[in-house]
Amino acid sequence: MTASPMTLDLAPALVVLPGPRAGYADGDGSGRLLRAPDARDLLEHGPVLVAHAAMTAKRLNLHAPARSGRLFDVLELYAFTRPATFCAPSAVGLSMALGLPEPKGAAEQAASLRVSAEALLSELRLTPQPSREEALAVAETLAKAGWAWGPAVIGALRSVPVGNQFRSSGLDVWARIFEWEDQAPLGESGTRPIDPERAGERLTELLQRSGLDEVREAQATFAREAAFVFQPREREGEPRMMLAEAGTGVGKTLGYLAPASLWAETNGPSVWISTYTRALQRQIERESQSIYPDPAVRARKAVVRKGRENYVCLLNFQEQVNGAQLGNGDLIGLALTARWARATRDGDMTGGDFPAWLPTLFAIAPSLQASPANLVDRRGECVHAGCQHYRICYIEKAVRASKRADIVIANHALVLTQAAFDGARAARGLKGDNETTAVKRVVFDEGHHLFDAADSAFSAALSGAEAAELRRWIRGPEGRGRRGRGLEARLLDILGDREGARQALTAVLHAAAALPGEGWSGRVAPPDGQVNPIGPIETYLVAVIEQLRARSSERGGIEQGLQCAARPAIDLVRERAGEAAKALAGVEAPLLALARQLEDVLDEDAEHLGSSERARIEGALRGLDRRARMTLPAWRSILKAIDEDAEDDPDFVDWFEATFLYGRVVDAACRRHWVDPTEPLRAAVLSPAHGVLVTSATLTDPALEDPFALAEMRTGAARMPQSPKVLRLISPFDYEAHARAIVVTDVNKEDARQVSAAMRELFLAAGGGGLGLFTAIRRLKAVHDMIAAPLADRGLALYAQHVDPLEAGALVDIFRAEQDACLLGTDAIRDGIDVPGRSLRLLVFDRVPWPRPDILHKARRARFGGKGYDDSTARARISQAFGRLIRRADDRGVFVMLDAAAPTRLFSGLPDGVAVERLCLVDAIEAVAAFLKDAPDQG
Repeated sequence: MTASPMTLDLAPALVVLPGPRAGYADGDGSGRLLRAPDARDLLEHGPVLVAHAAMTAKRLNLHAPARSGRLFDVLELYAFTRPATFCAPSAVGLSMALGLPEPKGAAEQAASLRVSAEALLSELRLTPQPSREEALAVAETLAKAGWAWGPAVIGALRSVPVGNQFRSSGLDVWARIFEWEDQAPLGESGTRPIDPERAGERLTELLQRSGLDEVREAQATFAREAAFVFQPREREGEPRMMLAEAGTGVGKTLGYLAPASLWAETNGPSVWISTYTRALQRQIERESQSIYPDPAVRARKAVVRKGRENYVCLLNFQEQVNGAQLGNGDLIGLALTARWARATRDGDMTGGDFPAWLPTLFAIAPSLQASPANLVDRRGECVHAGCQHYRICYIEKAVRASKRADIVIANHALVLTQAAFDGARAARGLKGDNETTAVKRVVFDEGHHLFDAADSAFSAALSGAEAAELRRWIRGPEGRGRRGRGLEARLLDILGDREGARQALTAVLHAAAALPGEGWSGRVAPPDGQVNPIGPIETYLVAVIEQLRARSSERGGIEQGLQCAARPAIDLVRERAGEAAKALAGVEAPLLALARQLEDVLDEDAEHLGSSERARIEGALRGLDRRARMTLPAWRSILKAIDEDAEDDPDFVDWFEATFLYGRVVDAACRRHWVDPTEPLRAAVLSPAHGVLVTSATLTDPALEDPFALAEMRTGAARMPQSPKVLRLISPFDYEAHARAIVVTDVNKEDARQVSAAMRELFLAAGGGGLGLFTAIRRLKAVHDMIAAPLADRGLALYAQHVDPLEAGALVDIFRAEQDACLLGTDAIRDGIDVPGRSLRLLVFDRVPWPRPDILHKARRARFGGKGYDDSTARARISQAFGRLIRRADDRGVFVMLDAAAPTRLFSGLPDGVAVERLCLVDAIEAVAAFLKDAPDQG
């Protein structure tokens, strides 16, 4: 039974909140509560309307359902009707996206689902995008695939006479995407200075375009002072560097965009704005509207740029579509993704306008999902100009756009890894990667994360997973049904009759057999303990795991894996390290030979090579360079130090690590990190730049004699010849009146029942809008299990990272949309959440967020100040979390720490006016209720 083409009378709506608490609405439009057994029966036997079928099932203790003609997920209808537009994946999120009133409770939300579905079908009847004909072609393809919404959608689209029929299934989106056009390079940027007063005037102009007539003095000061980094540098290796802390509400984004846009207009592209989180990338792009109000101009002038692994690969998409049409894939998910691909601004699937919740709605095998994991090029398998979609490729469009844009909005990972690669090539006298222009002027927003980003970019890890991925990159998929393209498929036709190059390729393919193959983890760490490694790398990993088990403690569980120092190594590890290094050298040598052959082609055949062939060879060389000249030498260096039992290098930390899933080892690795990653950061990024601004709302540590001392160390500024310019602007918010901070003194943080009871009562006292932050996933899950039902009894929905089948960003979207919901999360939530208004009015830490005392942190603690370094790290995390609580001048919130042992010194980073109170739980609950009950409705 399915819905009729034009109405939804045959399908009642079901919404299940945590607890579970179910709401039901039928054709009369009114909602009522439903018993859990009846809700299960309805979901299993339908027909029924839902919002996120998998989450609905989970809340009823059922497995995620497969798609069927009786399950109508309104989120799928939204994805079809409004592709590439934002919607939080819930009934409330649908209402908010459609401009409808926010429904409260399960019954109202169930009724709202019917309203949302009717609104979307009405929209399809009136204004289908991009055309009625194309939408109908995709809808008919979906209907043939058994999509529950097919008849209703086709009926809505056919309610108006349809013009010329589409001549395809509508899935061949590559046939209707505009090509990019290459242009001559713009050359080096200029060096004309930016006048600070003119920067202030530009800020006023931007504020007026945003509808704001009043200029905040702190923001104006920021804009004028930030002009410093846009002055010409005086000497090579000495950029104009500035560290600027701007408290929440100062308006630092427009504060630096004002001088940055001026400099770009005066001197040519580009100023790079680098962030740590995807949310801030999107926010900066929105803020750029005040600089470039015309969307067409903004698309050229302000470009969001990410690594290649973030954009949909149209060749991967086409291959998935072809397989799905033959019965091997999720055709419905791909058709809905095709709708997105026609509407997307830039093809970004991770943090862009792709609905990350779309592949998670139903039970679909991960390998068959229309998901970023299957559709982006995460394995470096791109054939570049050899691809039939090269001229319309989203990645190539982003690369070219970023070279000509005034403002490039990137992320720390891209900026730093690209700099590391270009630096490694420059050291060998080779030119840099042509995918980016040299980053001469850069703003690192969320600068407090720069140290961690550098730590990741300049580290090395020889792991089973990474080595197996290298084998796959070289040899291609070796298992049945697996997709991908090995080196032979990518290069053979451009090698032609060049015998030397062909021999090098053959040697590479042969040598790669020594790397871990399919099923390697089951051979090196099987559940029954009967190891059966194949090849020297797998044999080495067996020894690594043996040393880990001998020297690591599993006290407290294996949730966070096992670690031990790599040296001194046991005899078995030393013996096998040498064999593994020899195998890696056997892979590295022919890869280098192949790279040299391709470089010779570029040199010797320069006058005969077409632009397409050149682009393809350069693309292949990028992949070869990264692996043969960076990754493999780093791996061999680690193994050599172990084999020779070398003395510890004071600049590096080497350790063994095993990660677990469901009690089983899923990866084992030897890792090497810089103790101080600002050394390579200085060499690769800071010294070559002309101007660097590092800014954050939490950059300083007021507990230190010099508040900027730690920031200078963690950003690399301390390594520069000249001290950086510093600026500290405090938040303009009235924290004394709008915020409270409480340490609860009588809750045992080691007792999950006590922590759960405290968090439950605090959330209830606040009436929702609570965020619980945990330092361990195990404790988060335990608290969730204990408080979900009691909160649901009082009408409060509870969402949780690592519990609900959604990624962190989607959970935050739901939390933001539902004003009285509560959310539990870990570090990813603390760092990436931006929820102004009443939706976040209470923040509760389960304990002090001390740094995990792992091997790497111990080395850094010894280098950077012992106990003081621990304090600074925890103090910064507390300050960053508190900064999430008050995002606007009219926000009101309470910060609570459920750790009686929390030292007062850790709260010195909180804003002026916030006094920390130490209260028993009963008093804390009363204080929260009293402080928040009279808070105005902030919408």
